[in-house]
Amino acid sequence: MPPPTPRLFLIRHGETEWSLNGRHTGTSDIPLTVRGEEQIKSKAHILVGEGKPIDPKNLCVALVSPRQRAHRTFHLLFEHLPKVPDHIIDESVREWDYGKYEGLFKHEILAIDPKWDIWRDGCPGGESAEEMRDRVDCAIAKVREYHRQYFEEGKGTRDVLIIAHGHFNRVLISRWIGFELALGTHFNVEPGGVSVLSYNHSSLDEPALNALNLYADLK
Repeated sequence: MPPPTPRLFLIRHGETEWSLNGRHTGTSDIPLTVRGEEQIKSKAHILVGEGKPIDPKNLCVALVSPRQRAHRTFHLLFEHLPKVPDHIIDESVREWDYGKYEGLFKHEILAIDPKWDIWRDGCPGGESAEEMRDRVDCAIAKVREYHRQYFEEGKGTRDVLIIAHGHFNRVLISRWIGFELALGTHFNVEPGGVSVLSYNHSSLDEPALNALNLYADLK
């Protein structure tokens, strides 16, 4: 009897002022809004705890973006528990580097380059689409190695958790299930939303998307 199929819980940080008004927020270290903190707190008791979807005893590793909006989201999710799980601040799960477009609205970027498409063109002075794809692929390889060790060697536990960002999560979902990076445009990832990635037929060769935007405040 094989062990339970491993999972990746992929969570976008809660609302920030810039996520609310549509500014591109990559390297800028913007805090959560009051509402953003409440978004996370309101779902923490439903989502996290013994017997809940994210059970600390099942967490093999938690990878958290270095930006404070992601780190704060992680702590808000677990602060109601006696102990906050160990976690790794990991640059590989940071948001897309928007370079010269950091902090701009999309209409401001299109005024500079009317044909701009981040999924094709990337960001001047930041990361190209190819660089973003390669970085996310490396993060996926890291997760799958944790999953392989658990599933095939009995090392560690079942689940991996990543707390990251909008574009990063959309790219990861697309790449996890074998799509080109550009297909990420079709996955909307709301602030505080939870995605679950796993595998079909208990086979690590069949990556799958199990859930998208769980517990999100849908617009």
